Amino acid sequence: MDIHKVSLKILGMECAACAAKVERTLKKLDGVTEVSVNLAVEKVTVNFQPNRVGIDQIIKTIVDLGYQVPTEKVDLKISGMTCAACAARVERALGKREGVLRANVNFAMERAAVEFDSTVVTVTELKRTVADAGYQAEEGAKCFDGDHEKRERETRKQIRLLIMSAVLSLPLLAVMFAELFNFPLPMLLHNKIFQFALATPVQFIAGFQFYRGAYRSLRHGSANMDVLIALGTSAAYLYSAGATFFYPGHVYYETGTIIITLIILGKMLESIAKGRTSEAIKKLMGLQAKTARVVRNGQEMDIPVEEVQVGDLVLVRPGEKVPVDGVMKEGFSTVDESMLTGESIPVDKKIGDEVIGGTINKHGSFKFEATKVGSDTALAQIIKIVEEAQGSKAPIQRLADIISAYFVPAVVGIAVVTFAVWYFFADPGNLARALINFTAVLVIACPCALGLATPTSIMVGTGKGAENGILIKGGEHLEKAHALNAIVLDKTGTITKGEPSLTDVITIDKGISEDELIRLVASAERGSEHPLGEAIVKGARERGIELAEPQEFEAIPGHGIASRIGENIVLIGNRRLMYSQNIDISRLAKQVDALEEEGKTAMLVAVGGRATGIVAVADTVKETSAEAIRALRDMGIKTLMITGDNRRTAEAIAKQVGIPPEDVLAEVLPQDKAKEVSQLKESGEVVGMVGDGINDAPALATADVGFAIGTGTDVAMEAADITLMRGDLRGVAASIKLSRATMCNIKQNLFWALIYNTLGIPVAALGFLSPVLAGGAMAFSSVSVVTNALRLKRFDPYRDFRREEKKVPHRLIPEPARRPE
Repeated sequence: MDIHKVSLKILGMECAACAAKVERTLKKLDGVTEVSVNLAVEKVTVNFQPNRVGIDQIIKTIVDLGYQVPTEKVDLKISGMTCAACAARVERALGKREGVLRANVNFAMERAAVEFDSTVVTVTELKRTVADAGYQAEEGAKCFDGDHEKRERETRKQIRLLIMSAVLSLPLLAVMFAELFNFPLPMLLHNKIFQFALATPVQFIAGFQFYRGAYRSLRHGSANMDVLIALGTSAAYLYSAGATFFYPGHVYYETGTIIITLIILGKMLESIAKGRTSEAIKKLMGLQAKTARVVRNGQEMDIPVEEVQVGDLVLVRPGEKVPVDGVMKEGFSTVDESMLTGESIPVDKKIGDEVIGGTINKHGSFKFEATKVGSDTALAQIIKIVEEAQGSKAPIQRLADIISAYFVPAVVGIAVVTFAVWYFFADPGNLARALINFTAVLVIACPCALGLATPTSIMVGTGKGAENGILIKGGEHLEKAHALNAIVLDKTGTITKGEPSLTDVITIDKGISEDELIRLVASAERGSEHPLGEAIVKGARERGIELAEPQEFEAIPGHGIASRIGENIVLIGNRRLMYSQNIDISRLAKQVDALEEEGKTAMLVAVGGRATGIVAVADTVKETSAEAIRALRDMGIKTLMITGDNRRTAEAIAKQVGIPPEDVLAEVLPQDKAKEVSQLKESGEVVGMVGDGINDAPALATADVGFAIGTGTDVAMEAADITLMRGDLRGVAASIKLSRATMCNIKQNLFWALIYNTLGIPVAALGFLSPVLAGGAMAFSSVSVVTNALRLKRFDPYRDFRREEKKVPHRLIPEPARRPE
């Protein structure tokens, strides 16, 4: 039984009762085996089974009790890793350090994301832990320019070593082919001492990096790719050197030199390809404006964008980038927001509209007030999300981690057994044959491709999502989305535009006119933040009706509102509200039914305890909703709609977008949305939830994957796992398609990474694979994995939707540019 131990600092405990409460509650968690709370040092030590309970759940439990668990995160750049075994070693070393809550090492990005208790361990100590494991760690790893320069230097170095080793290896390769096919070569090339002179610089200059890596790894009690290469090539070289100077026999200098040459070639190609996987981040960072033109003390001045402050008035001219986020104060323009949403249609902007830093002003000049600057801007937040997602680890990578942890020692053992079997049994006394097969096993088994299989695909997939306005918070969410088989869609603001308008006014009281009924209802609703109430107030003002100030106001969740206007008590709401107040609504029932059948929200109005009339509000469906829902159903995903509206209204909207009545969850109170999602999960469905409002946040967090419409609230976007910047439902289908494509790519990578080893090891052990071919296969396994991951860059998650758009005939007079819904 695997038991992990973690110590956490707890702030806020005041007495022994607090400590006892924490200990008692934690012990109830499934998977927690032992809890010890020390009130004096404000610390809790927990022994737990990681396959049953996670650190996140332990921390959340403590926080839910009303205490604080202070944690910090740091991103470390790790140098010196050569394969998945190295990454696993760094992760284990950091994970064992007291005070470290979790450590995630990404081999492809050469980064470690560490969450730790700063009262127990410091960043300096974390870096020392990495150094003790045999690698180097640097803080501030998010400088992509520095990474690019470092990768360029490394690539240039590998090119120089490749040229040197290739030039020296070619004569040795020629000798090998001459012996195989019996064609003549100058005698000098057959001279053993001459071959020794050619091979030695390759072995110890070009191959020095493998010896250094092997030494570091073995010094710290582990084995990695470098150990296998150093062992294999050294065996061939030393045997050949002995045959040159001390005893008669054939030499195999070409084996070591060509293996080293091929592996350096593979590392060079891999480095170039890996540089392309992070292009999405580079593109996003390139969108940031360098300067801003601000108006201070009546004077225009150009300043670095870092010096813009909240409240500054910023001037943007045609063709310029919007430097930071803000609200337009003067002017009118159209802005290209494709960097944010992936939508190519420019968006009209007028006074009061929000503008986003990094977008491009197309036409008119305008001034806006800066509201978010620096790391608070939308673009900075997007870059942060994509960085964290690309550095995260998908659950499927656990397979590669487990294999890598035991792979290298197992391979060394197989190689030793291979040598013994050949030397003592298969071909007794033939040291050369035994060494060659020993070398072939070591070289074919290097697990470097295994460490690249998952993270490279995750990097490209999340980057591709960002380019298309799909922000995925982590690799686990990208992986889980492919398994979704049920999607729950919130109605208002998700399926519909979320901008209802007043459509019908019906009065049955001869003493109250339509305008008077609107005046009373709008006056009651003027303090409401509910979109239906705002629509009524807007409709009243458009009719020029003067509103009164309500003396009293009460919101009744799930029912409606009550308000006092002058001498009148006004009730506005659904049937439940009227029934609860014993108000007879029989005269209005048919009109309510007719309005609801049209998909309108009908609100009953009672004045002075008597039913007076109806006001109806309609929220129109987004143009793309029906297309998106059809796409989801074509993908085999059950699509449901959830709403607080009554069933008749809900079914009318559902009918417009192709959702059958049995898949409509109507009259669901805001607090019950999460419960409905939980019930679906309990029935065996893998559930995605799509919403945009504050009341959707619990359901978004409860779902297996939460999708937030990017035009919605910050709370919903924070609770969601995937944010759709375009604001239309097609992004849900596009996200799932991207997830499926990425998962398919990862499985292909894992197949190719493992196939070389699983097939190659027995072939090499049986003596059917030369070390040279083994070296070539191993070197190009990494290149094939990274190249396959880069194929995702050509994947277009919106491709099918674009095909549908092409089928629509073009208008002779194009529609004016509009803001995408």
